[in-house]
Amino acid sequence: MTKRSPDKTKAWGTKSEHLLRIQEHDFTMRPGFGGPAVSVGVDVQVESLDAISEVDMDFTMTLYLRHYWKDARLAFKSNNNLSMTFDGRLVKKIWVPDMFFVHSKRSFTHDTTTDNVMLRVYPDGKVLYSLRVTVTSMCSMDLSRFPLDTQTCSLEIESYAYTDDDLMLYWKKGNRSLNTDEKISLSQFLIQDFHTTTKLAFYSSTGWYNRLYINFTLRRHVFFFLLQTYFPATLMVMLSWVSFWIDRRAVPARVPLGITTVLTMSTIITGVNASMPRVSYIKAVDIYLWVSFVFVFLSVIEYAAVNYLSTLQERKERALRERMPCTCGLVHPGTMSASYSEVDANTTGNYGSMPRNGVKRERMLVQLMENDQVTGHVSSGTYSSAAIDTHAIDKYSRVMFPGSYILFNFIYWSIYS
Repeated sequence: MTKRSPDKTKAWGTKSEHLLRIQEHDFTMRPGFGGPAVSVGVDVQVESLDAISEVDMDFTMTLYLRHYWKDARLAFKSNNNLSMTFDGRLVKKIWVPDMFFVHSKRSFTHDTTTDNVMLRVYPDGKVLYSLRVTVTSMCSMDLSRFPLDTQTCSLEIESYAYTDDDLMLYWKKGNRSLNTDEKISLSQFLIQDFHTTTKLAFYSSTGWYNRLYINFTLRRHVFFFLLQTYFPATLMVMLSWVSFWIDRRAVPARVPLGITTVLTMSTIITGVNASMPRVSYIKAVDIYLWVSFVFVFLSVIEYAAVNYLSTLQERKERALRERMPCTCGLVHPGTMSASYSEVDANTTGNYGSMPRNGVKRERMLVQLMENDQVTGHVSSGTYSSAAIDTHAIDKYSRVMFPGSYILFNFIYWSIYS
């Protein structure tokens, strides 16, 4: 009988496993089991920071995660002292650190075109294990200063099974263990800082674990929100002030203007809150928008007050006319050229705009002469006078509303800038 020739397609796996003596050791146990903790150094190359979500309060990062440790069981003889590099198929047959991302929501190892995993073994048993991972992790954001805020997020790496008695996790080169791509950028944020830290995490049921932190600080670009939120809100407030210069008798002009600005402010507030998480505290943008909304709302109330006081004053003058014996009872030291009969009774408050020598008067001095009912003669000097100014509220509003809003803006930007 002829001897079957060996399958040469399996020679690579057979030779590598034979060289590393994979079958001679139990790789379900960590290196140096029963002795000191195995030291596992870590370094990270951040490839991209893909997304930051305020609604979900998380971020997505793609990185190269590299582990360094020594396993004497993988030592091999080499005449040229060169390392051997393998793909992910050998990883399943040896011991590797069981790293996981604390507070991660989703994560996966890239597999295009093959699994993005690399294993490099040196003759003295040192091992480099590298993989390309995308992870979505939680980031607890404080949005009290939104959109003028700065956020600090962390990606946390930890061993799942081995406590610090069995595995000592550390940054291989300290803060230089974290490298970032210079092209990393975000549309809404400026990346201010990347740095690493190490802490111990305690679990009551299992013990203490080494935990590595990748910390990065993000400062939000405010220009987008200035264009989309702050400028429109400010313009709506300024538009509401236009009504102070419109004749108080022009009801069809002033009322729709006030209602339009109020509804527009409501739309702006709704649009901002629709893209934000439902937090239980007030954000900086909420303060600005709601104060602006109050200014717009008060401008509507201001006209209601002007209209009401004008109507009230008209009723008082009508009562005065009815009490006078004739129109000649209304006199002025300078001979007023118009009588009450010339006032349009259907127009609210035009009593204060009687012409005198072609010029409108905002003040009218009403002198009421009381008649002596007993003698039938006019008494010698009993007069009552009333100063009427129906434009006073509009005049004060033209100064107080802009002044108050400018003061508010000064305080607001001083605090949050």
